[in-house]
Amino acid sequence: MKYLNLDSLEGDLSQAAQDPRTATAMLTAQLGGLDDRIAALPRDTDPFERNRLVIQSGYTLLELDRGVEAWDRARPLLLPAVEAENWLQAVELCDVLYQAEQGESLRALAHGVWLGVTYPIDPELTVAMLQHIVDETPDNSDGGAVAAAVAGYIVDVRAEGEQHEKLHFFTTQQLGKVAWRHSKVEEEDIFRFWVERLELDDTEKLFPRLAKILDVMSEGQWWFDRDALRARIPD
Repeated sequence: MKYLNLDSLEGDLSQAAQDPRTATAMLTAQLGGLDDRIAALPRDTDPFERNRLVIQSGYTLLELDRGVEAWDRARPLLLPAVEAENWLQAVELCDVLYQAEQGESLRALAHGVWLGVTYPIDPELTVAMLQHIVDETPDNSDGGAVAAAVAGYIVDVRAEGEQHEKLHFFTTQQLGKVAWRHSKVEEEDIFRFWVERLELDDTEKLFPRLAKILDVMSEGQWWFDRDALRARIPD
């Protein structure tokens, strides 16, 4: 699954988007097909497979601007996915919940970022979740800078090959955009000074700062026990 638009959009659906009625019809048909597949699953189907289809349907509902339905489908699956240590799908569910734009969507984003940073899932999804924080924070807030810097670090640690190349370019561009909106930084030497001044190159401080941002976003109300999850991480 693609979580960021790293390449130019292609395909029938993107072309159909020029005609809203055609795009809506295609998405509605896509949703109906997914619903049929979900309904046809045997009772003993692997939860991973069922979740995969429900998540796809959730993203389709988001494209149809049916956020309440997307939330109602995704929310019951989140805690079982966490308990099963299905980290990728848990973060995807948080992404759907955030984009559903409901009352607790910002809290869902905090959960998704925490999981995506804590566990070695697809770095593109982790970067996408951190990008949501960048988009949520005011221009003069350090929060966007912290999230963008963490995204760059995640890419360097987890991504390889072509994925690393694309994500490195994306996160570098995003940090540059944050520097501009935060302090009108353009020149390379001033950019380096800005990074040092905000201590974005100090990972020992960077991740605790992100943790504080997530606590604010969640308002201190967490749907799962983070200490218990940390205790299950192999040494």
